[in-house]
Amino acid sequence: MTGSGGRRIAVVVFNLGGPDSATTVRPFLFNLFNDKAIIGLPNPFRALLAWLISSRREKPARANYALMGTEWNGGSPLLPQTQAQTAALEAMLAERLPGDTVRIFTAMRYWHPMTAETATRVTAWKPDELVLLPLYPQFSTTTTESSLKAWNDTYKGSGVARTVCCYPQAPGWIETQAAAVRARLDEAGDRPMRVLFSAHGIPESLVTRKGDPYQEQIEAGCAAVAARAGLTDWAVCYQSRVGPMTWLGPSTPDAICKAAVDGVGVVIAPIAFVSEHIETLVELDIEYAELAEQVGTHPYLRVPTPGVAVPFIDTLATATLEALGRTGTAPFGPGCQGSWKACPCQAGRPAG
Repeated sequence: MTGSGGRRIAVVVFNLGGPDSATTVRPFLFNLFNDKAIIGLPNPFRALLAWLISSRREKPARANYALMGTEWNGGSPLLPQTQAQTAALEAMLAERLPGDTVRIFTAMRYWHPMTAETATRVTAWKPDELVLLPLYPQFSTTTTESSLKAWNDTYKGSGVARTVCCYPQAPGWIETQAAAVRARLDEAGDRPMRVLFSAHGIPESLVTRKGDPYQEQIEAGCAAVAARAGLTDWAVCYQSRVGPMTWLGPSTPDAICKAAVDGVGVVIAPIAFVSEHIETLVELDIEYAELAEQVGTHPYLRVPTPGVAVPFIDTLATATLEALGRTGTAPFGPGCQGSWKACPCQAGRPAG
């Protein structure tokens, strides 16, 4: 997007990424498990364990990716959906910054375009200003911190940088979630329903030992959505548990089973995801839907991720504009306590 002179502003958006074909599932998994934020062992032990895990998980992971449809070539729709979001964001920023030249860059953590590739492109573009904008509404050491650390370790180009570390209760984010939940409840009619806000889980130790604010941001954000949507029966739960460690709970499968016992249907809202990928299209839409059928949770309805919903894109645009007026690291909107040990917006602490 080109303005008539003015500043050259690079907005770098971060996400986890996903394999773009069946043949890239294994290297994607290796990159994921070789991240120190995921497995804390030193190398070469971490790399060896990542190789072992990715080797063992390749076949079932390929099968799951194949369930999402042939249009993704055995891979993930995450990158195309992210590209749609960045195009919408770029168009909105074009209207709000007509005198500047703004370009959006995407940096994925575990598959292309990866951080180093994007850093090279941004360096060649020679921006005057940078805004680092994770597509993770809630801050976690496993997502935001990992992505920002990779960027800060890699990017050596020009420009004054500032970071949006989270936006767990930004008005547009809450509005998007509440409207989508209400639409599904309207679809259910007069049947008794419970809204389950399902977030990707993390090990409890990250909260209790590392001071990760993720759980608090998830649960406070869900309360804000529930208030906005006027909910009376809702709960927070966590999905995607792997390994022997104790993870945040209750688990989403347990919450679905409890709904059956209580005689209510379920509207399930993926509260930590901004685009569709394997955790929504397979885990929620297929695996957990089958569980709901087995245990008698009817109906089972799923809220779509925000995608390019205007209030959500407006949140990203407004967060970018606010960041341009400051330096350093800060959240956008309410919901960040800033007192957790892992919060990057604590006084003088750099992100990542």
